[in-house]
Amino acid sequence: MKEIYTLIDDIYKLFIDKPRTKKPTKAVQKAAEEFAQKVKQHVLDRVYDERNQERKTNLRLSQVGRPARQLWYNIKGYGQSVDPSGPTQIKFLYGNILEELLLFLTTMAGHKVEEEQKKVTLNGVTGHKDCRIDGVTVDIKSASAHAFRKFENGSLASDDPFGYIGQLSAYAQAEGDDEAAFFVIDKQRGTLALTFLHDIEMENASQKITDIRSYLKSDDPPPRCYPDVPEGTSGNRKLAIGCVFCPYKTGCWHDANGGAGLRTFQYANGPRFLTYVAREPNVPEI
Repeated sequence: MKEIYTLIDDIYKLFIDKPRTKKPTKAVQKAAEEFAQKVKQHVLDRVYDERNQERKTNLRLSQVGRPARQLWYNIKGYGQSVDPSGPTQIKFLYGNILEELLLFLTTMAGHKVEEEQKKVTLNGVTGHKDCRIDGVTVDIKSASAHAFRKFENGSLASDDPFGYIGQLSAYAQAEGDDEAAFFVIDKQRGTLALTFLHDIEMENASQKITDIRSYLKSDDPPPRCYPDVPEGTSGNRKLAIGCVFCPYKTGCWHDANGGAGLRTFQYANGPRFLTYVAREPNVPEI
């Protein structure tokens, strides 16, 4: 039986050491058909299923690592939520597809995938973990080159704006595991990384759930998750990366720019959300 520690090399070998058999095995054919069905369903769900657009108001284990104020807005239903744009929805879609691809390649490489989307519960909160690979609870991620480096070089623990460590800690602790792992693909380069999380590195997810319930009792949101940051040397200030992708940024930063709210400017590499404008950018304002 293979162990998870050889997973990445075994997947790479699929593309280097081509199988000499003319046809894939029945097991691989079955996995390929399941992969195709999952991809089809992701596309249909993203386009047609309104549940992808709904704000979910029940706390879930996948949220445990997220910043307090964002969770407060989400669960309490306060503030102005902004629906993801078309390009953002497509980005979410191919992220889902890449994650399914990793599971398919894992099976092709001879590793054992089980407990896909298994329901787990911790401190009264439920969630669905991605899977278990070769006996290890695993969370599958697709990441930009910048985010991927944090998994690759181990810096995620000190720079985790989306709460991934809290999420995986919750799944592992719900299962009683003292080890878990992130299996990540760089969606720009195709590089893979396997980053382990041991019990000494895990967050106390059960206590975090208790803390979340405590601040949800208040009618006032917790402090902002991140301060704004300088925009180069212009004197302007912009949202930190942890706020950029938050659907509640508009309502949360309603007092920006002297009470006028966020100002958004379209740069070549994407929109930039300014909280203070000392010098007008030489790009279109959205």
